Amino acid sequence: MLDQSVPGSRLLPTLLLLLTVFGPLYAGVAAYVATSLLCALSPGIETLVAARLVQGLAAVIGPLLGGQLARATDWRGLFAFLAAIDAAILALIAFGYRETLPPHRRTTGGFAQTGRDFRRLLSDRVFAGAVLLQGFVNAALFAYLAGATYVLQGSYGLTPQQYALAFGLNSAGFMVFGYLAGHGSERWSVTGTLAAGLAMCALGALGLLAAALLALPPAVVIVSLLVMVSGVAATTPPATTLALAGYPHMAGTASSLLGMARFAFGGLAAPFVGLAGAASMLPLGIVTVVSVALAVAACAVLAPRRRARTARAHPLDAPEFAGAPTR
Repeated sequence: MLDQSVPGSRLLPTLLLLLTVFGPLYAGVAAYVATSLLCALSPGIETLVAARLVQGLAAVIGPLLGGQLARATDWRGLFAFLAAIDAAILALIAFGYRETLPPHRRTTGGFAQTGRDFRRLLSDRVFAGAVLLQGFVNAALFAYLAGATYVLQGSYGLTPQQYALAFGLNSAGFMVFGYLAGHGSERWSVTGTLAAGLAMCALGALGLLAAALLALPPAVVIVSLLVMVSGVAATTPPATTLALAGYPHMAGTASSLLGMARFAFGGLAAPFVGLAGAASMLPLGIVTVVSVALAVAACAVLAPRRRARTARAHPLDAPEFAGAPTR
């Protein structure tokens, strides 16, 4: 537990208050602002690690900006900058974002109802397969996020600016292929797009393992990461389509369970990357290959009972979704 005498530690009770007073969107952004300030005020490594644990990941393009900011300020200045940016986002949400669902169509929810909905969703073989698939491909993604900095800078000697460019390349691939996969799921084939994304994940992960075993140059690692990360993005739209197609009346609950699986599997996989030392390439290759192999196995769960209604159309385009309440 953090010492209450530590500057900034009184922010934690405030976080608890925010979680009960504001909605999830406000609480999430407010928590990020508060933990950024706590990071900036941290007197020691223990407080900094605890705050970063709560804070989670920054935006995917963060290292690009961070690499440049590191030239002008120290680590405290970086966290102060994050706090200022997210305070502006919080203000934008407060004054510019409104609930669009009419009050009479909203549901009260609750933990008991959520538990019943989760059980119903996970009893569906197709939905459970989509959850596992998304969980495992995101385990590979989080392994990259946990280990790439140490591998590329520690083993291969990239400067912070060079690493920021490599990370930015992967971020661009993630955005571009996520966009293309969304259109591919609608116009081509949901299952075909999903298969293409998994193939990219497998190719990239095998490239990382080969680079570790054969001491290949950093260009191979960077390209392999790009292919794998882009493949993760490409699997998301079709997997989400398969998961949500049968549940237009509870799309919010289904989406939240998918999102929870992505972060839960990722959080479990990330520590394994450091088992053989922070700068070792081999654990990153092994974790990504195993994760993608398990994702492919989960895809087999989807295949036997694929629903015909998910063959081409995105579920959010279906007529029954117009004005449908979600929870």
